[in-house]
Amino acid sequence: MKNDRYAPATRAAQALRMINEVTGAVTPGIELASTFARDDAYEPRQRYIYGRDGGPTVEHAEEVIASLDNAAATLLFASGMAGIACWLETLERGDHIAAPQVMYHGGQTWLHRIAARRGIEVTWYDQADPSALSALLRPGQTKWVWIETPANPSWDIVDITAAAEAAHDAGARLFADCTAAPPSTLRALDLGADIVFHSATKYMGGHSDLTAGALSLRDDSLLDELRSIRSLLGSVLAGFEAWLLIRGLRTLFVRWDRACTTALAIAEHFQRHPKLSRVLYPGLPDHPGHAVAKAQMVGGFGGMLSLMVVGDGSIAHDVARFTRVFLPATSLGGVESLIEHRKAVEGPHSVVPPQLLRLSIGIEDPGDLIADLAQALDRAG
Repeated sequence: MKNDRYAPATRAAQALRMINEVTGAVTPGIELASTFARDDAYEPRQRYIYGRDGGPTVEHAEEVIASLDNAAATLLFASGMAGIACWLETLERGDHIAAPQVMYHGGQTWLHRIAARRGIEVTWYDQADPSALSALLRPGQTKWVWIETPANPSWDIVDITAAAEAAHDAGARLFADCTAAPPSTLRALDLGADIVFHSATKYMGGHSDLTAGALSLRDDSLLDELRSIRSLLGSVLAGFEAWLLIRGLRTLFVRWDRACTTALAIAEHFQRHPKLSRVLYPGLPDHPGHAVAKAQMVGGFGGMLSLMVVGDGSIAHDVARFTRVFLPATSLGGVESLIEHRKAVEGPHSVVPPQLLRLSIGIEDPGDLIADLAQALDRAG
């Protein structure tokens, strides 16, 4: 079931091979071994030797994601940051990276670290300006272009095809963080990205009970190097978490549909609320990136949105404290809805306004979520 004969939703729901041919089990099995015995000739029985290089359950999860991303291969890591750190280990002194001003704060912090300590130069561009990226690329020196779409937590939309063309014209490659737009809606490799990154903790896992990161590769030019770095760093995903991830992937499409539908309803309901200056959601027609999002996100506009509260940051902080259905917590993409005063949790390099509240929409009743936000806004004001 790895090929395109079956729709992506079918491949995800059945995890590519649903029935165990030996036992008849209709759910995938789990292999937790940390080491694997050789045969009588002292040869590996399969390709597994030691758990630091992965195992059958990890490989199964990688195959499912690679099928959904239309990737040559996918590598899984113990967290999203572990995947980012592994990829950045391929850089050499003097390399140049273009990265967005608004992006996942952990990745931003790590880029500042390697720029300060390893002689790697990072130039920050305005992800909301379609012309900003091309202006700062350095042919022959820029190694990678980093994009994030939708960009967390402003939800700006980057045109992946245009970014890929700009990067490739400069001799660079494109790294696309699509954590907020999993392959149930967006296949960045098909649009020209060279690597697509997912914090699989989020929508892919979907139940707030694992941490994982995924790198899906358009070709295998970096595959061996990334595998070697992953093994040396000891950052491979463990077998049990891989099994949980497979379980999450099987419901990805239905969870995504519900989150998108409810997020749009919430965005439309609060679009003209007197205590909000703006609702940031690419599904709204007046969003600057709406047309691009509609073209490249084929399965909905996502379950993430942000509210800009009228007043100072203390009012936004109070709204996050006063919700009763929304949970005040970090992360996103789970079945429960979360609210976060984002400025309070980002690092010193954050450019997030203090009035911004980030919402991750789950699968609860939409009416309960709308009523909860309304009462929190009223109470905070």
